Amino acid sequence: MKTIKIEQNKNKKKNKILDKQVELIVRYLKRGKVIVYPTDTIYGLGCIATNKKAINRIYKIKKREKKKPLLILVSSMAMLKKYCYVSKEQEEYLKNVWKQERQFENPPNPPLLKGGDRAVSVILKSRRMLPKELTGGSRDIAVRLPKDELLIKMIGRVKTPIVSTSVNISGKRSLANISQVNKYFIESPEFPFNKGGILPDLVIDAGKISEKPSKLVDLRDLNNIKVLRK
Repeated sequence: MKTIKIEQNKNKKKNKILDKQVELIVRYLKRGKVIVYPTDTIYGLGCIATNKKAINRIYKIKKREKKKPLLILVSSMAMLKKYCYVSKEQEEYLKNVWKQERQFENPPNPPLLKGGDRAVSVILKSRRMLPKELTGGSRDIAVRLPKDELLIKMIGRVKTPIVSTSVNISGKRSLANISQVNKYFIESPEFPFNKGGILPDLVIDAGKISEKPSKLVDLRDLNNIKVLRK
């Protein structure tokens, strides 16, 4: 397992270094590897969303039931519409939620997604272009367009969505200290619950980030929007 440390900075020299690191991450993803990476919420465990073997490996690493679906991240509204059915009304709502366009002067009703800086993931009907392993056999998929520059670069260069699920063994709390990934996924005195663990291939360490997952909203029916995770 390889670990790289990153620090996003406006300094041009540091940005060049970051670009090289992004290329390394992209190479790992394109080769079907599993990575631990900073998202716009918590640290995520991910892979390219078109690679069935990599997706199944994430399930094994997390010891997660395959009937439980995984979330994906996209880099643009165009990518979202390629993999999900999105009506004009849903698109307008999401532009407001994900702040891709200017805020509406009169936001659409109901306004439950309006305001705040909390990241929002939504459930939409899938076009079923991605492996069924992602959705647990469902015709729907959870998806988010993140605000983070690194994520947008990663996904944009891979040119397909990437999987994003919390860095933890299923049923256990997410790993707060990313430097302990090696001990966490392989049985150790600190984490005795993980017997016969499997390590991810690459860890992107960006230091401390938020420990709150995204809000999850069922957006399949705009007339009956449901908040599934606050």
